[in-house]
Formats: sequence, structure tokens, C-alpha cells
Amino acid sequence: MALKSNTMYLHLFLILIYTFVGSWIPTPAEGARILAVETVGGKSHWNFMSSILRVLVDNGHNITVFTPFTGGNRENYTEVDISMGSAKLLDGQLTELIDKYGDLKKIVGEMSVMSRILCNVIYENSKMKEILANTRSDFDVVLIEPILSECVSYPAIKLNLPLIYVLPVPTLGILERKLTGDVSNPAVVSLNVAKFGIPKTLAQRAINCANLIYCTVKYKFHELYNQFTEPQEYDLYAPIPPSLTFVNRHFTIEPASSISSNVVGIGGIHLKAPKKLPKDILEFIEKSPHGVVFLTFGSTVKVASLPEHIKKAFIESLAQIPQRVLLKYEDELEPMPNNVMTKNWLPQREILLHPKVKLFISHGGISGLYEAIDGGVPVLGFPLFADQPRNIDNLVNSGMAISMDILTVTKDAFLKNVLELLNNEKYSANAKTASKIFKDQPMSPENLVAYWTEYVIRHKGAPHLKSHALNLPWYQYYLLDLIALLLVFIIFVFFISYKILKSISKLFSKDSRHTKSKSE
Repeated sequence: MALKSNTMYLHLFLILIYTFVGSWIPTPAEGARILAVETVGGKSHWNFMSSILRVLVDNGHNITVFTPFTGGNRENYTEVDISMGSAKLLDGQLTELIDKYGDLKKIVGEMSVMSRILCNVIYENSKMKEILANTRSDFDVVLIEPILSECVSYPAIKLNLPLIYVLPVPTLGILERKLTGDVSNPAVVSLNVAKFGIPKTLAQRAINCANLIYCTVKYKFHELYNQFTEPQEYDLYAPIPPSLTFVNRHFTIEPASSISSNVVGIGGIHLKAPKKLPKDILEFIEKSPHGVVFLTFGSTVKVASLPEHIKKAFIESLAQIPQRVLLKYEDELEPMPNNVMTKNWLPQREILLHPKVKLFISHGGISGLYEAIDGGVPVLGFPLFADQPRNIDNLVNSGMAISMDILTVTKDAFLKNVLELLNNEKYSANAKTASKIFKDQPMSPENLVAYWTEYVIRHKGAPHLKSHALNLPWYQYYLLDLIALLLVFIIFVFFISYKILKSISKLFSKDSRHTKSKSE
């Protein structure tokens, strides 16, 4: 009888403990319905977004995604094709891309216009119209890549849902104030249009500050101008800041800096478990006694589109090294040296993980750089546009890369830097150190995505993550009202002091004249 009584009390005790502890355990956001939108037709952008969506599908969530890159529906994953209206950036001509995107400061206004065009393409889609027309949304959260216009927050506003931004570059740039409420110190954090990773000199700090002011003012002007000259329905709604922003950053590429509570770095999330290398590529690599050099400019730029004198400098230089060379080359094959294998597509991830790969020659796209870091491979960078100069310079600062200008490269300079990276062991050692740091993470990017997305859903948009700075107008954020008050106070004090001193001066002047007249 006593045993039965003790067992009953034990059960009651366990129930109480479970109830108490369970109240502190967050309820998972199981089977959430997520509306995702890929706004940019860049393959690297989609790689980042699709990696996030893959994690969420694997965690039991239901995704509906609007994308220009379709791969087919599957369980809990539905695609809506917007490729007909959204331009893709794939295998472009080098000189055209540099002319168009080489200096982003010059095209801030054009990018604002293009951003609104992309918004129109998405919102005019019949499926999106159907979703936005529903008074009761079937979705729980909106994931979207922000572009240079405030129109991207419209679906979340219309559907009254939490908003998560997905940013495939490591910095927020001129959008930082809109997204987080704060602005990084331009003396410490370089803008994403900068050619340098860290503003080290007075000149670089001045340039960085000037770029920040110029791009911000130009962007705001064009946004207001476009809203006035070509108003759209989404302009009727005040934009909202995101509950959370996933950023493609990790401190092996992006220097340490202050970040807001609702910014989560998930750099390298696109890195999948490697597959087997194709037999011919594997044999080519493993039969190279001195290792392999890998040259590719990614999915955006054709190596075949390089000017002839640059291609000639590359090929003649690579023919002189003892290493074999894997070259992504998109057009008809040209005569190549015996140590070079060319293909129009190469499995970049798997190649960079092979221990015999000694050097990666790249344009500096962040996806490829994470793959190089993960593999511990030094980099010879030829940054072309956007964030690429900044990305490469950060690897130069970490001692695992050398940066060159693609349009001024010569055979001798190219060969010298290739040999320096291959023969100087410090670059390989620094690359392996970066790899160790990159892999030493308390929580994987996949787990971060799953946790924080579900966190935002569980906590109804998690407004507590947003900075109070979002509530302040710009003049209050920059303390201009306080500065103005102090200036008025100082002017008032000087004015009163001036009046007092003037009165005292007059009084002394009168006394002096009075004394003088008495003495006479």
C-alpha cells in the first residue's frame, strides 16, 4: 500500500516538474506556411535564398516561393516562375558587366528604378495578386530579398505578417538604417561599394564617409522622385522594418563590427555535403604531382568573354607552371596548353575541397570565397564589381589572397602572383587557419535559420528584437535636435555675456569720464 502511494506521489511530482519545465520550453513553430520571394535574377543570390528554403522545408515547413530560377515542385515546396519578367545575370560579357556595374555609386538611381520594376513584376503576377487579395492570409511569415527600394516590404504589410529579409552579401550598406535603425561607423566599417575591406587610412575613411552620404542622399532622392512621378499601389503603405535579417556574413570574410540584435549571420549556408567528383576531373587532379590551380569567374561572367590580350596573358602564364589547371571555359574550345583542362561547367565545391588544389583564381563572388575558405585554399582575386573588391580585400588583409585588376593585368604580373601564392607557404597556412576558424561555430548556419525563423513566428514578429532607433526620425537619431539646442544655448550664453560685458564696459566708461571731469 505504501509503495502504491509513493508511486502515485512520484507520478504527481513528475507531472508538476514536466508542467513547470515545459512552460519554459518554446513551442516549436511546426508546419509554418512561408511566403518567399527572390527578387534578383542572380544565380548566387538564388543559391543563398534556396539554401535557406531547403533548411526550412527539411524542418517541416511549407514554402511557396516566387523565383526566376525554377527547379521543380516537391513535397512542402511550391515554386511560382517569374523568369519571364525578371532579367537573369548569367554568363555575361566581362566588359559589358564592368561598364554597367563596375561603379555602383554611379547607378544608385538606376538601381532604385530597377528595384521598383522588379517589385512590379512580382506584384503583377496572377498568383501573387491572388495571395495579396485574400483578407485572411494562409501564411505565417514573409521571406524576401531586399532591393534598393522600400516596395519589397509590401507583401508583409498587406498580409499583416512578420517580415524576414534575406541578404546574400555580408553588409547591409545604405539600407542599414532602414533595416535595423542604426548606421555603422564609416570610420570602422566600409560601405559595400568600397574597394577596400577596412578603411585604414585617413583618405579611406574620408572616401567611405563621402560614399555613405552621397549614396544615401542619391538613393533617397530617387526613391521619392519615383514615388512622385510613377506612383504605385505599394507607395500608399508606409514601409516596415524587418523582424529579422539573415546576412551572408562570417568574420573570416567580414571584419568584426557592431550588429543589431535582429541581424543573424549565416555565411556559408549554401555549402552542401560534397558529392563525388566526375571520374575524368578526379583523375586529372590526382595524377598531378604538383597539385592543381582552379580558375573560374562563376556563373555571372564568361571567362571566354575576356579581352584577347588578357586571355593570352592567362593561358601563356599558366602554361609555364608545373601545376595542372582546371579552367571553366564557356565557349568553343581554343588551343590550350597540355596542363589545362577546360569545361563549360565544373563542380566548384568539390574541386576546392580536394587536398591537391593549391590555388583558386576567382572574381571574388562571396559564395566561391566561402568554398575556398572551407577548403583552406589561397585566392588570387580579380574583383569585377559590386561587393567583390571588398570581399577580396578582406582576404588580402587576412593574408590568404592577392588582388589584381583584370583590365590592367599583364602576363609577367599575373605569373609572378600565381607563383607567389603557390610557393610562399604563408598563404596556404593563413588559408588553413581561416578554414579552422570558419568551421569552429557553436551552431551551424542551418540551425540558426531554423531557430530564428521559428522564433520570429513563435513571438509574433519578435518586436523586442528591433532597435528603438527605428522609431526616431533622422534628425533625432543623429542628435541634430540636441546639437541645435546646445548651439542655441551657447549662442544665448554668449549673447547674454556680451550684453553684460557691454553694460559693464559702459559703466566703467561713465565712471572714468566722471572721475576725469572731477579732477579737472
